[in-house]
Amino acid sequence: MIFNPRYLLVYRDWYSLLFITLLSVIGLIFIFSATYRPHQPYSLSFIKQCCGLFAGLLTYVTISCIDYRFMERWGYCAYWCVLVFLVFTLCKGSVGMGGQRWINLGLFKFQPSELAKLFFPAFASYQLYGDPLREKPSTHTYAIVLGVLVVSFLLIRKQPDLGTALIVLLSGLIMVWLAGLSRRFFIISFMLVAISTPITWHFLKEYQKKRIYVFLGYGDAHKERYQLEQAKIAIGSGGLTGKGLLRGTQNQLHFLPESRTDCIFAVIAEEWGLLGAIGIITLYMLFFLHLLYMTCAIADPGAQLLALGLLMPTILSTAINISMIMGMLPVVGIPLPWISYGLSNLLTTMISFGWFESIIMRRLQLHQQTMRPYGKHKTTAK
Repeated sequence: MIFNPRYLLVYRDWYSLLFITLLSVIGLIFIFSATYRPHQPYSLSFIKQCCGLFAGLLTYVTISCIDYRFMERWGYCAYWCVLVFLVFTLCKGSVGMGGQRWINLGLFKFQPSELAKLFFPAFASYQLYGDPLREKPSTHTYAIVLGVLVVSFLLIRKQPDLGTALIVLLSGLIMVWLAGLSRRFFIISFMLVAISTPITWHFLKEYQKKRIYVFLGYGDAHKERYQLEQAKIAIGSGGLTGKGLLRGTQNQLHFLPESRTDCIFAVIAEEWGLLGAIGIITLYMLFFLHLLYMTCAIADPGAQLLALGLLMPTILSTAINISMIMGMLPVVGIPLPWISYGLSNLLTTMISFGWFESIIMRRLQLHQQTMRPYGKHKTTAK
C-alpha cells in the first residue's frame, strides 16, 4: 500500500510541488493584505490559512505515498457516505452566509460538498473500470454513474450552493465523456436543457436570478452590481504594475466585498497590476498544462480517468473564478484554488493533488522497472 521509502524522492513530481507551494505562498501574501488592519496586522484568517497550508502540504506528501488503487477502492465506498452527509446537511446542517452547507463538529465545521468533489472521481472511475473482466464500461455502469451524479448535483444545489454543484456536475460529465459515453447522449441532453430553460428559471433562488441579471448588464451599481463593479474598479485601478502591497484603495478601504475569498484575484490585480494578474494566470496555465501532459502518459484507462477527475474541479474552479471577477461569467461562490481563503477547499485540493501525485509516482516507478534489463531490479511497488 505504501511506496518503498527510497522511491519517494526519485519518482516525485517536484514541478507540481513547486507550483503548489508557489501558488499557496502567493495566497498567503494576499490573504494577509486583504485582512490587514493597522491594529491587528496578522488576522485570524491569515493565521488559520498558515496552519491550513502546513497541514495541507503534510497531507499532500502523505497521500502521495499511498497506493492510489487502495484509495480508489475506499473512495468508492466513501462516496456513499458523502451522499448521506449531503442529506444530513439539508436536515441538520449549520446555516451561514445564506446557505445550509456545513456540518458543525464543535471544534470546526466541514463542507460535505467539498468531499463530493474529492471522492466522486474515485466512485466514477471504480464504477466504470473497476471490473477487470470488463473491457469497456457498459450502458448499465454509465447509467449508475450519471444517476449518482444527478442526485449529487441536486443535493448540493438544494443547500443552496450552485457554484459547487456545477463544478461537480461538469467534472462528472467530462469524466463520462472521456470514458467513451456516446456523443448522441450529450447532444440530446443539451437540447433538453435548452428547451427546459424557461421552466428551470422558476426554480432558481431570487439572488441567483439577480446574479444572472447583473451578468446581462442590469441592476443598480450600489446594490445588485456592487460586488462586480468594485472588482472591476480594483482591476482597472491597478494599472500596469499595481499600487503595491497593502496600498490598494479598494482593498484597504473595504470597498471590495469578499476580498479574501471570491474576489482575491481583484486584490492581486489592484496591488500587482496587469503584469501581476497575467503572471498568476500564466502560472496556473503552465501548471495545468504540465499536469495534463503527465496525465496523457498514463497507460491504464482507469487510472487516467481517475487522474483527470481529480484535476477537473481545480481547473474549472480556477477558470470560473477568474472569469466571474472579470465579468465574463455570472458571479458564483467559487474560490480561487490555493489563493483564496478557505480551509475546507485548501485541504480537499491538497488531498486531490496528493492522490494525483500517487498515480504519477507509481506510473514513473513501474515504467522505470520495465525499462531495466531482466533480473537487475526486482523491487515492486506495494
